[in-house]
Amino acid sequence: MTSPMTAPAPHVLVVVASRHGATEEIATALGQALAECAAGRAAGLTTVVAPAERRPDPSVFDAVLVGSAVYAGRWLTPARDYAAAYAHSLRTRPVWLFSSGPIGEAPFPPDDPHDAGPLTALTGAREHRTFPGRLDTSRLTLGERAMVTAMRAPVGDFRDWAAVADWAAEIATALTAPVPASQ
Repeated sequence: MTSPMTAPAPHVLVVVASRHGATEEIATALGQALAECAAGRAAGLTTVVAPAERRPDPSVFDAVLVGSAVYAGRWLTPARDYAAAYAHSLRTRPVWLFSSGPIGEAPFPPDDPHDAGPLTALTGAREHRTFPGRLDTSRLTLGERAMVTAMRAPVGDFRDWAAVADWAAEIATALTAPVPASQ
């Protein structure tokens, strides 16, 4: 058994698909919080945040977080394609999934994305977490603005940065916890 003092520092990949930047900002915050929380600092944990479109190879990382913005109840295609293309490799390491998209108080929409269950099963993810998103009409296309107006969707930044940091600390703790000796 390797002790925590001699274990190599965990190297974590955070893969994200984001349409207007809000989910990418959540992924960046997760990456920073993983490395900067107490468990991450103590273990020397490092992170790389990359867009799903670049298709980074997860096999060279100790753990992977995959996230996507959610539109019409679904993950963006690049994130779904990434999870499918690397499913075999993802199932061989710790994986967590996250979504960004509900907005307002109470969250709109109130449900998890349709992809959460199937993608959790496909990748063997330990958990899926949904974070509130941001709706900034100045970043939307004309068609998207029309849809938002028709749906009367709440406009604003609803992201909960404390919840993002707390989840990152939970993940870092899970990754750096000593592994009990086999009996």
